[in-house]
Amino acid sequence: MIPNFYSVQSGWAGQIEQIVELLGRVSAIEEMSGRRVELRRNNRINAVHSSTAIEGNALTLAQVEGVANGEPVYAPPRDVKEVENALVAYESLETLDPWQVEDFLRAHGLLTAGLVVESGAFRTVDVEIVNAAGEVLHTGSRSDKVPRLVGELLEWGSASTDHPLVVSSAAHFLIEHIHPFRDGNGRIGRLWQTLILTRWRPVMAWMPIETLIRAHQDGYYRALQASREPTIDAAPFIDYMLAVITESLTSYEARAKAEAADVGANVGVNVGLNEAILSLLRADPTLSAAAIAARLGKTSRTIERHFAHLKASGQIRREGSAKSGRWVVSTG
Repeated sequence: MIPNFYSVQSGWAGQIEQIVELLGRVSAIEEMSGRRVELRRNNRINAVHSSTAIEGNALTLAQVEGVANGEPVYAPPRDVKEVENALVAYESLETLDPWQVEDFLRAHGLLTAGLVVESGAFRTVDVEIVNAAGEVLHTGSRSDKVPRLVGELLEWGSASTDHPLVVSSAAHFLIEHIHPFRDGNGRIGRLWQTLILTRWRPVMAWMPIETLIRAHQDGYYRALQASREPTIDAAPFIDYMLAVITESLTSYEARAKAEAADVGANVGVNVGLNEAILSLLRADPTLSAAAIAARLGKTSRTIERHFAHLKASGQIRREGSAKSGRWVVSTG
């Protein structure tokens, strides 16, 4: 059996409670928006773009959307195929059991079909993960041990009584630590965490978790490394993922609010967008207008106009410099 590989942190219970509350609000807002299908589809395209971009895929978000729409995309064929595969894999989430080795291999096959040797099969060679300078950051488990280790991981996950948010994050970490495939380990790790969370709450299939991981990509790799050294303890990676999931849901809640407001009159749109901006600033006071525009699917100019209105009405104020300062949201 797999040994205990993470130390439970006292702060996790509060983070989990916050995520559950956010999920409840998101579900309600989705129903109000009248655009649930569009919102979720956009999130899925963003997730595929982000998960493949983390691994070096060069397609832009617009090109990924073109691939999803079946349009011709002029880009390196391998990059296009990688995106096509990822779209198929995410669409197959409902058919996969997160605790079956056969489905784990099938999902890898969907992600890497036509791209790598041993697609859909455990690697038969030993591997090392190196940085740009050629320094070894991590050595994957011995290839002859990989099938047993993955089987034990999935058996542990299916029997664990810990919260799915913790279990999914821990499983994600251990997949990366074992490194069971020649290629595609990052993509399968992120997909598998989404799958586990989807079995807990189906709405998690559409949350933009991968998008936020990409936005905090350096933190992703630091959390993986911190969980390996000096001894194996996945707590830093679980901390990281709980924070990313919270931010992901906060961002989605803000966007869904804006979309819900779009259903009404223009004044309702403005009020809804203002509330979406305030919600994001409460969660992260360092956000720029450009960052908020990207999260809400609006232009920077539109967000800057709303910033001007919010400042003029005293709802927000700036502390510090334009580069390193932060926004303060009025509580009045």
